[in-house]
Amino acid sequence: MTGPGLPPGISVHPVPGLPEFAPGDDLAAAIAGAAPWLADDDVVVVTSKAVSKVEGNLVRIEPGTDRETARQQAIDAETVRVVARRGPLRIVETRHGWVVAAAGIDASNVAADALVLLPEDADASARRLRDRLHGLLGVTVAVVVSDTFGRPWRDGVTDVAIGAAGLPALVDHRGAVDPHGNRLETTQVAVVDELAAAGDLVKGKLGGIPVAVVRGLHVEAPVPDEGTRPLVRLGAGDLFPTGTRDLVAGRVPAPELARRPGALAAVTDAFRVAVAALPEFPVVFRYGSEEGDDGDVVDVHLADPITPATSFSLGAVVGVALVQLQADGWATRWESAGTFGGASLAGRLWLGTDTG
Repeated sequence: MTGPGLPPGISVHPVPGLPEFAPGDDLAAAIAGAAPWLADDDVVVVTSKAVSKVEGNLVRIEPGTDRETARQQAIDAETVRVVARRGPLRIVETRHGWVVAAAGIDASNVAADALVLLPEDADASARRLRDRLHGLLGVTVAVVVSDTFGRPWRDGVTDVAIGAAGLPALVDHRGAVDPHGNRLETTQVAVVDELAAAGDLVKGKLGGIPVAVVRGLHVEAPVPDEGTRPLVRLGAGDLFPTGTRDLVAGRVPAPELARRPGALAAVTDAFRVAVAALPEFPVVFRYGSEEGDDGDVVDVHLADPITPATSFSLGAVVGVALVQLQADGWATRWESAGTFGGASLAGRLWLGTDTG
């Protein structure tokens, strides 16, 4: 949209007048009817909930079943790995490859007897919708399927892309040179996430508008069209493969780690076994080395205040870890935090052969 003196740019438009979708509805026909003004190069941003509803990707709650119980069961079914948890909150990797709270299962804007799952294959859904809109209106558009995600280390949610067709998920600037002559080494822009967030500005969470159109962005459709797969950072690229209970190698240089081969792996395995017994108990472990001491150490921090209950749980977790380490042939020594101070430091575990 332009005006006197206003340079060209990108505009975002809601698509009002769409119905409450149900399994079997024709989503493309509804969008075409509500937005006959769609043009070539437009980007149609569709909330995943609308896609899941028309595709029937729902969980029906049986009469007499508690809704929260049904939701937890659905999360279990959609989860391939628990990344982090605290109380009832779970951050998980879904079978689609997304790392998201509650497996992306939505209980809002849906009937009380149903839960909405993520689309089975949102990239495929985006491709079908793109093809159908071309057939109905004769326009070549791109499609982004969006969902609301939280963000690591930042409060607040935003919409991101979980499906896309007709545009690249990432715009790669690696190798380009900035105006100061610096070569960009790692910059890849998640353009589909930016479009998803822009669309949500006019869709909103409570307005009943599941579709937005972004106009003015001109990108070439990639060949092959990989959808949103390039966005997923798992495997070797995942810096937090074991979630918040990961043991972080810190305060200890590589030569000291080499002094006790296998120490870090042994500690990691021992505490992984230990926390499995109390998955609801939030504890953070940090692997390091006390300067001047012959043994490597693990600092154990509590996320919650120290109370009789948390002290009891801490003892259970540390006890299991000590047994596991002893069984693997490691000598250990545990000292409570009273010796060291520090608000969140609950205690320190020495690991080695000379533990006194």
